Amino acid sequence: MTTMPAIRFLDRSTPPHVLTLILIAGISALNMSIFLPSLSGMADYFDVDYAVMQLAVSGYLATTAVLQIMIGPISDRYGRRPVMAGALMIFIVATIGALLAPTAGVFLLFRMLQGAVVTGIVLARAIVRDMVPQEQAASMIGYVTMGMALVPMVGPMIGGALDQAFDWHATFIFLALAGGGVLALVLADQGETIEGDGTGFRDQFRTYPELLRSPRFWGYTFCMAFASGAFFAYLGGASFVAQDVFGLSPVLTGLALGAPAIGYALGNGISGRFSVALGINRMILIGVGVATAGLFLSLVLVIAGLSGAFVFFAFCTFLGFGNGMTLPNATAGVLSVRPHLAGTASGLSGAFMIGGGAVLSAIAAAMLTPETGARVLLSIMLASTVLSGVAILGVMRRERKLSL
Repeated sequence: MTTMPAIRFLDRSTPPHVLTLILIAGISALNMSIFLPSLSGMADYFDVDYAVMQLAVSGYLATTAVLQIMIGPISDRYGRRPVMAGALMIFIVATIGALLAPTAGVFLLFRMLQGAVVTGIVLARAIVRDMVPQEQAASMIGYVTMGMALVPMVGPMIGGALDQAFDWHATFIFLALAGGGVLALVLADQGETIEGDGTGFRDQFRTYPELLRSPRFWGYTFCMAFASGAFFAYLGGASFVAQDVFGLSPVLTGLALGAPAIGYALGNGISGRFSVALGINRMILIGVGVATAGLFLSLVLVIAGLSGAFVFFAFCTFLGFGNGMTLPNATAGVLSVRPHLAGTASGLSGAFMIGGGAVLSAIAAAMLTPETGARVLLSIMLASTVLSGVAILGVMRRERKLSL
């Protein structure tokens, strides 16, 4: 398709409204971050070490990485609408199971099952690419993720407030109700965007080499993986830094954890406004430059002994701002390598992105101590962002060679 198809809200005979795309992606982002201010309290509740409860972050990310490999082909074969509805049903049941879990082991089992909701992020991107071509996709993904960015910004704040007013159980009640609301909206509004009967699994796997042999696919995928890896390292370590290094309360920790999302929303707005005019590769490079500069300056201030909680988290908005320009454009690039495999490409690239994030999250959590403070976390984030820049420079270098 070359133009935006007609869309009518709450009409499932047309493609889904942008609000629906924001919410199906946003419920996944909410599930990832809303309970972070409660991790220490949950460790006390279940009488386990903090490192065990941190598996609710790194283990969850690893689970969703595996799921994303499966979601793409399944949705390409059976359609976006039934796969999204089924995933939300699993999420609601798993959330209730986590709420009622008597032990940490049972909780972590249901927490992994909650990973089904990552379907929303995969399919929001694929649906956009079903509807519009590459440059328009980058712009539309930018607007979708700008709205979605509000979720991780307010999610930890909501979780921190619920934890302080009640306890961690209230957070999972909120998640179950939110999942039910999004499921109702999907059933009412999400029209199918796959034409025909989709692609069979045998045909899917036969075409995998076509996708995996593409240097552009790997370039954009590694760019996404390292850019988001910096954020996931933050996700794994920032709660510890906020509470154990800076001594913040659950509510203030929730407020602090939302700092990158403020920048992310602004960066997404810039992406939505300028991606068509500047091109996706240039926007990615600018985004990586902004994130790298902000993290480098923050690390310098920490080493110089000039950083406190406000300075540390304020500079983390630069990471969010840069990623807000980088990720929508890198996503549009990876989905456009083989447009007929948009769902598969979204799932595979997402698996690498989230899987790398799980590793960096675990590394950050393992290396942090009250003595190392924020320095180690910033170093991991900065290194990951620099590698993202190396990946997109490789894509641009190859495209220049092909144009000669």
